[in-house]
Amino acid sequence: QVQLVESGGGLVQRGGSLRLSCASSESIRRTNFMGWYRQAPGSERELVGSIISGETTNYDDSVKGRFTISRDNAKNTVYLQMNSLKPEDTGVYYCKVRMYWGPEYWGRGTQVTVSS
Repeated sequence: QVQLVESGGGLVQRGGSLRLSCASSESIRRTNFMGWYRQAPGSERELVGSIISGETTNYDDSVKGRFTISRDNAKNTVYLQMNSLKPEDTGVYYCKVRMYWGPEYWGRGTQVTVSS
């Protein structure tokens, strides 16, 4: 069982920045997918950005140019740097990984609130 722990959320004003972290109990070198998802109140969980096979990054159009995913293999941690935050970025942010042999795991989420 892989444990994922997100941190770094909080309350920030429009235009501000936050960096989210997702620490894994398993080596992230053993993943072929790492993603950050966002769930706003009353909405479905949506994919914000991802790293595929450790190299290729993809972002939702709503965050392109503002959010950046990165990873630190030595710390088994994946990050989401969020800049120029908007109120519509508000939600609970979840980390998900897929191990190369198939299983997927989710973290419990961290709340991000952007005030106007």
